[in-house]
Amino acid sequence: MKSNISPDLPINKRPIVIIGAGGIVGDAHLPAYRKAGFKVNAIYDLNINKACKLATTFEIPVVCKDINELISIAKRDKCIFDMALPASAILRVLPLLPDKSGVLIQKPMGEDIEEAKAILNLCKKKELVAGINFQLRHAPYIKAAKEMIDNGNIGDLHDIDVRINVLTPWHLWGFLYELPRMEILYNSIHYIDMIRYFLGNPKRVLAKTTKHPNMPELANTRSSIIMDYGDFIRANINTNHGHDFGIRHQESYFKFEGTTGAIKIVVGLNLNYPEGLPDQFEFITTENDQGWQTLEIEGSWFPDAFIGTMAGLMKKMENPDYNYINSVEDAFCTMEVVEKCYESSAGQEKNGNY
Repeated sequence: MKSNISPDLPINKRPIVIIGAGGIVGDAHLPAYRKAGFKVNAIYDLNINKACKLATTFEIPVVCKDINELISIAKRDKCIFDMALPASAILRVLPLLPDKSGVLIQKPMGEDIEEAKAILNLCKKKELVAGINFQLRHAPYIKAAKEMIDNGNIGDLHDIDVRINVLTPWHLWGFLYELPRMEILYNSIHYIDMIRYFLGNPKRVLAKTTKHPNMPELANTRSSIIMDYGDFIRANINTNHGHDFGIRHQESYFKFEGTTGAIKIVVGLNLNYPEGLPDQFEFITTENDQGWQTLEIEGSWFPDAFIGTMAGLMKKMENPDYNYINSVEDAFCTMEVVEKCYESSAGQEKNGNY
């Protein structure tokens, strides 16, 4: 079987200006925008050589010498801002943007809940049409799973299991070594947000995040998270980024179980990173006797999911009533869950409740 989960594109594709020229921009943002036909008018980074390299590769016409030049171009061309910056830089740059601009902000939404509150309040004060780039919701295999579950193909969803057991080359992101919070804030946050997309906000969370003896300089690289949705729904996240024993027993999957069926997605991006392995989407239902079947999905998390977050923002700017699932308001709820995870891990939670 095949599935073609196409992104929901806007009627009018606004041009984009990008703040930041890090690895994620070259690996995902720009390939996604090129695939979707989104035009990038300018790029700026403190490291002008990085910006120039991406501009050459992706035919971006202007590399700005400073952020003021980029803002001038955005005003002139009515561009959307793509802020691909570390979380610690968001509150330094966001105040510079013109009021009522459209802006897509790289996740996470700040380094902690206080920064998330400040970002949310600033977006409201400046009347920004703003989103946080929790793009996993738009990965083609997640869209396919959501469609099947919403259509009742596996009955009532009662179990979500996320299992990540891989070797992640954290040295590719040097800024992570300086952070007091790492694994949940920069990795498991994707899975927390994805589970919220399917199940809404949990009643409470229980979590423990730990260091790895071979990576002691990183704040934490392994996490176990339970999101509590009551007596009949289980939602668990287990991550270990230090499995340094070859790819044979690496694991990277999402499993959804319902009352009449199940879905298992192998997330190839995390396996043998950064080369990756193929994704796989399998499902089973009690309505037929065909057993586990494979659904061929066009596209993957990188770069295709990055089309959805930007396309949704463009559609929100076209129509204020459009339900933009990556809004800062919704993203703040994910940040609340993240904060509760860290409180739980430190033994500071009040029964884990909100």
